[in-house]
Amino acid sequence: MAGPLSGTVREPATGVDGGPTAVRPVRPVLSAVLRTGGLFALLARRMLLLAALLAAVFAAIELLPGDAATATAERGESPADLGHRRHLLGLDRPVLTRFADWMTGLPTGDLGTSAHGEAVAGLLARPFPNTLLLGGLALLVTLVVSLGLGCLAALKPGRLTDRAVSATATGILALPEFVVAVALVLVFALWADWLPAVTLTGADGAPASWPMLVLPVTALSVPQIGWNTRIVRAALADEAKAPHMETALIDGLPRHRIFTHHLLPGALPTIAAGLATSTGMLLGGAVVVETIFNYPGIGGVLAGAVADRDSPVVAGVVAVTGAVITGVLLLADLIRAWASGGRI
Repeated sequence: MAGPLSGTVREPATGVDGGPTAVRPVRPVLSAVLRTGGLFALLARRMLLLAALLAAVFAAIELLPGDAATATAERGESPADLGHRRHLLGLDRPVLTRFADWMTGLPTGDLGTSAHGEAVAGLLARPFPNTLLLGGLALLVTLVVSLGLGCLAALKPGRLTDRAVSATATGILALPEFVVAVALVLVFALWADWLPAVTLTGADGAPASWPMLVLPVTALSVPQIGWNTRIVRAALADEAKAPHMETALIDGLPRHRIFTHHLLPGALPTIAAGLATSTGMLLGGAVVVETIFNYPGIGGVLAGAVADRDSPVVAGVVAVTGAVITGVLLLADLIRAWASGGRI
């Protein structure tokens, strides 16, 4: 039949007793991956990519006009004072040497020292959990809403519901986070006065109340909901074209079971990959959204570090966010391996 319920069943449809067969159990993915060394090779590739990104960060900061000594200098400092400051910050050494020294401390959690003499790890200790909270909530909202809308559209292919969901998803996908954020502030904070336009912090440095999270989370989620709704819809449509569903329908499997046990799991790797991609987009967009809503995350820290040409702080932000994104990508790879029988 047409539509998503012509999806995938992973085994021949009938068993020796003439009834529907059970889905073949997938071997434990971790043991299969570890046995072939695939997991370690994957981690090595991810770490090399992160190291290359960190090197690019150091090089980019080096190419900016000025340096950390001049950016943080007080008014009236003499050239001798600036030279002494450059020596204290290690700016008189080649950038490759500074990068190598910084990388040696990374495995132990030492992210270096900022241009203001603060430990970078301590500088990020408070704002980074707030950014993780914001990004995590936005990812959860994206998952729930996009999965629901994508499944709704896939269940009614070609109908008004499908066309409406697809058109809406395409429209909001094109909206930048800052446009969504400004519109939300205008409507829900200024006109309706339902939600706060800025975020106040409590004694622990976190947002003082949960309503202050609603607008930032929504502003981050909306574009990614559009992106992932299209991915879910397309993944289910592709999976629905697999040749085994007609046999499953002939065997008399209930349609809801076909959808939940065969079609949706078959589309899961693509859906997981889309959400993993959204993780980087959410953390990147958080920098802008945090600035608009005065949210106490790493956005302000990053902006100040770039203004100060503070390479260790910028690299520290990239390192911790890169580690989170790497973890999410690894989870998506493991889901794909589970779906394909343990192959990465």
